[in-house]
Amino acid sequence: MDLIVKYFPSLTPVQQSQLGRLETLYAAWNSKINVISRKDMEHFYERHVLHSLSIAKAIRFSPGTKILDIGTGGGFPGIPLAIVFPHCHFHLVDSIGKKMKVVESVAEELKLDNVSCEKNRAENLESRWDFVVSRAVTSLPVFTAWAQKLISVKQFNTMRNGILYLKGGDFADELKSVKLKSNLYPISEIFEEPFFETKTIVHLYR
Repeated sequence: MDLIVKYFPSLTPVQQSQLGRLETLYAAWNSKINVISRKDMEHFYERHVLHSLSIAKAIRFSPGTKILDIGTGGGFPGIPLAIVFPHCHFHLVDSIGKKMKVVESVAEELKLDNVSCEKNRAENLESRWDFVVSRAVTSLPVFTAWAQKLISVKQFNTMRNGILYLKGGDFADELKSVKLKSNLYPISEIFEEPFFETKTIVHLYR
């Protein structure tokens, strides 16, 4: 948690408490279901929580913003972002039922009433959201094909509605295949830890 407070010193006591409980909750679930690899659990706050919260450094979502997290897995980036943005609504979706069970339990334990969960595939979704977030569940062209039809045209954030995709490594060729405008936010310019050297927030929009 020291790492989180380092970059987010203005968190409320409630938010600090909620974020502080995450490791214990996920460790308990991990003993039953392999949600997070053991190696990553050793770096839980850096590789999962802080990585998710890099999006909160790129944009301050306006109250009332609706965010869809596709392929949320154990709840990342959706759960940490929902804690930091309590006045926004987060809909977390994954096709694997046991992972959604974990997400629902964590949200309930932390009393995150701004989180809803759904076991579904991205291709089957029909509602509209202001932003779609995800952590590299597939290639950019495939993900964009799923997500772009789900983005609302009504704008009320400082950033254009669109996709906020956490991506690692070299994805230049993938980006060329995407027929949307893009802005790139290198996470190494946000957080100084070596883990983030090759990590990027990709903002895709019309």
